[in-house]
Amino acid sequence: MKFQQALALHQHGQLDEARVLYESVLKKQPKHFDALHMLGVLAYQRGKLERAAALLAKAIAIDPDDARARNNYGNVLQDLRRRDEALVQYNKAIALDPNYPEAHNNRGDLLQTAGRTDAALASYDKAINLFPRYAGAHYNRANLFKTMGQWEQAIASYDQALAVAPDYADAHHNRGHVFAECKQFDRAVQSYDSALKFKTDIPYLPGTRLNLKMHLCDWSEFAPSLESLRTDIMQGKKVCPPFPLLAMSDDPALQQKVAQIWIQDKQPRPATTKAIQLKVQHERLRIGYFSADLWSHPVAHLIAGVFESHDRARFEIHAFSSGPDTQDPMRKRLEQAFEHFHDVRLSEDAEVIALARKCELDIAVDLSGLTKGCRPGLFAAGVASVQINYLGYPGTMAAPYIDYLIADQTLIPEKSREFYSEKVIYLPHSYQANDRKRQIADRHFSRSELGLPESGFVFCCFNNHFKILPSTFDSWMRILKAVPHSVLWLIGGNDLTVANLKLETERRDVDPSRLVFAKHLPLDEHLARHRAADLFLDCLPYNAHTTASDALWAGLPVVTCMGESFASRVAASLLNAVGLPQLVTESASEFERLAISLAQQPESLKAIRDILDSNLLTAPLFDTVLTTRHLEIAYEQVHGRKKAGLPADHIHIPA
Repeated sequence: MKFQQALALHQHGQLDEARVLYESVLKKQPKHFDALHMLGVLAYQRGKLERAAALLAKAIAIDPDDARARNNYGNVLQDLRRRDEALVQYNKAIALDPNYPEAHNNRGDLLQTAGRTDAALASYDKAINLFPRYAGAHYNRANLFKTMGQWEQAIASYDQALAVAPDYADAHHNRGHVFAECKQFDRAVQSYDSALKFKTDIPYLPGTRLNLKMHLCDWSEFAPSLESLRTDIMQGKKVCPPFPLLAMSDDPALQQKVAQIWIQDKQPRPATTKAIQLKVQHERLRIGYFSADLWSHPVAHLIAGVFESHDRARFEIHAFSSGPDTQDPMRKRLEQAFEHFHDVRLSEDAEVIALARKCELDIAVDLSGLTKGCRPGLFAAGVASVQINYLGYPGTMAAPYIDYLIADQTLIPEKSREFYSEKVIYLPHSYQANDRKRQIADRHFSRSELGLPESGFVFCCFNNHFKILPSTFDSWMRILKAVPHSVLWLIGGNDLTVANLKLETERRDVDPSRLVFAKHLPLDEHLARHRAADLFLDCLPYNAHTTASDALWAGLPVVTCMGESFASRVAASLLNAVGLPQLVTESASEFERLAISLAQQPESLKAIRDILDSNLLTAPLFDTVLTTRHLEIAYEQVHGRKKAGLPADHIHIPA
């Protein structure tokens, strides 16, 4: 009687009352299987995994032939990361009851976690065959396809889950992510809206949704949405991932706060982590570069030359690649650039940490930061005695286990240091590495084949669309109005993005035909077509970074407006390092005046172009070897401080 009362309370969510009654039953009957089983389930629901495992083990010892108990025990063991034991329990549950769909589904989750995708898919398919309306199995199957990058199959499986359970918020949410990967941003936003309809507090979704609307250049609710994000972030709420905020706000305090929230939630320092002790001194400093972008990616295009230029007599260089093995020309080049290239994309964090520690790295450099594919868990556990944030993420990671951030005086003036949790390594020119080997095609494009007018001034901006804020677009349109017959050349996008930009142009009383959209070209030809433009107009607060270096390397001047955050000062850093500080402005009005002046005074623009042409191979910005030497000096200095028992501190590398 007491057990039935306890079970009824349990089913109605009255867990404390149910626990008391289950324990009362067990005092009188210590081997009461059902009470042990359900008390174990209750402990699992409460997140008390060790207690749940002990109770379920006792229950199974009493009745080893109960498939449900085996399945529940498997769930607990899986959450405890005792995966081999969990698989045994799922297999026994299925042997006891081959028509048990939940056990097949849970076994699929375990196999998916272990990277055994074919076996996981077979388990999900079996669960669905047994119970076609099993929304959870359809959802998990979709997640597997998503992990595999099989977008169409993922969407189809999410749709099957939603056909069974239209209010399945997580399925709407993850389907939105897949649409975003496919650059179907409008459908992604619709899926996110559906998710929020059924579950209003999905972590980080409001900021993700607003970021996708920026990809669409749909600014209909930008200002109130950003203000709502700002309020929630300052209250410590999990409403926005760190990276999207870089393009929405120029407030470094807000950027630091959103990174702190994300790190504390997703990847805090484990309580059991011990500082890595310096090993016996190696003959050469051992540097590990960790990145998801070691393929044809902007980060790789910037830093490839540095990897090749390292002094092998003083440095032993390791790559830890967690991104795709594309085998494109850049990937093949990078595999040759490193002494040790570790492909860890299929390895769990614990395996990578063990590998890195076995390599006895002196310094670990995180080139991904908080961008797509990042793995801060490696750094939270510790992969080297000194850990550095560099290049991939233009801001603070706000992680207590990252010792340094590589920057320069333009990016982080002393007054702004309080917004960065890391100590700053100041390179003497620009923080940004560049590869002097980047090839520009010999092809000379005519304006007509690029869709540009034969005459008139060509402004361009080849930044991603999500960097275009309404205020930036306002400036651009005022510039076009002031320069008759000029056009603005933008990177192409999906049809809705293009339509929205044309609509925004009309709203500002500018003929939308004055926007020209560039088609995709191979990188060397893309660089070559910069010659058809007259002046590059930058964005704020997320400047052109690699795109600014592209333009400058191709001989195209860039006009920028410098803000307060790291991301908003990168183009200024690049211009200073290439000897063109006169192209750096500090307000929208100054930015517009300079752009208009250069467009109306051909001799002034020619003088700027001549300086750029003269400085390309002599100024520090594109001196790959010089940048590498400065980085090496920085590595030696931070390692020296660690070896001497000194804490991390700000470091200035001399020119």
